[in-house]
Amino acid sequence: MDIQQLRVFVTVAQEGSITRASDILCRSQPSVSAQIKGIEMALGLALFERTSRGMSVTPDGERLLGEATQLLERHKRFLQEATRLKGSIVGKFALGAGRHSGNGFVSSFLHLISERFPELEIELKHLTSAQVIDGLRNETLDMGFFTEPEGDMPDLTLTEVSRFSIHLAAPVGVVQAGNAIDWGQLADMVWIVSSQDGCCGRWAKALMEQHDIQPKRVINVDDETVTRTLVASGAGVGLVHVNAEEGFPKPEDVTLLHEVRKTARIMSGFLSSRINDPAIDAVNALFSDLMKSGTLAEPPALQLA
Repeated sequence: MDIQQLRVFVTVAQEGSITRASDILCRSQPSVSAQIKGIEMALGLALFERTSRGMSVTPDGERLLGEATQLLERHKRFLQEATRLKGSIVGKFALGAGRHSGNGFVSSFLHLISERFPELEIELKHLTSAQVIDGLRNETLDMGFFTEPEGDMPDLTLTEVSRFSIHLAAPVGVVQAGNAIDWGQLADMVWIVSSQDGCCGRWAKALMEQHDIQPKRVINVDDETVTRTLVASGAGVGLVHVNAEEGFPKPEDVTLLHEVRKTARIMSGFLSSRINDPAIDAVNALFSDLMKSGTLAEPPALQLA
């Protein structure tokens, strides 16, 4: 059993829920469930009882939980001591991220940075993707997560984090999916549009221009999460993000009417000219290791404004 399996076991036990644990661990719910089943099969023990309220730890699970928690703590101290031995990374580190980071990806990464580099002072700034890119270029940010814009960025060192597609969506039952879209009908509906500094705001404007429509009423919001919530509640139509991974189930809270963009990518990046900066080098190396191991690569697509 590796350290990641131990972390899954302890987190599910502490939260009592696969859903909450998957958010904290930045993994998909099927992945967390599969990990738990794999641990139980490897040990030959039932660690949890599945109930209507969630995951309840069995007596055998309770006896092992304390040991697992101590192992994780020792692992954390081991990494911290190794960091001190090879030279501490100190100073301030500014990380930028699009406004929508609710799935826990960025918060999980921040937690790992603080574990590995306890003397590094971290500041998280929630910005639009355009602002993150500007911040990297003017060096007010050290590293950032953002939706890839159109055009090359040769001055940045980039890593793909995840992919998503963008769809025009309506409340369930209001407009029939699969039929030819009546753009005039949609123009009579309320449109929920995020900031034009963000990806969905720009593409919503392009979609209106393409079909020569001007909605009679527009509600402006600050990120895609709010758009999706309002569309699902019946307030109007808007652009939403959908996981682009093959086989990933379509959302049930909204009706997808039209694919606006097949593939959009979330990137991590930093200014290439700063590649020898000790803090950037250390944090980026940690991120690269996590991506290769799959620890942060399994959650639903990270969606940033």
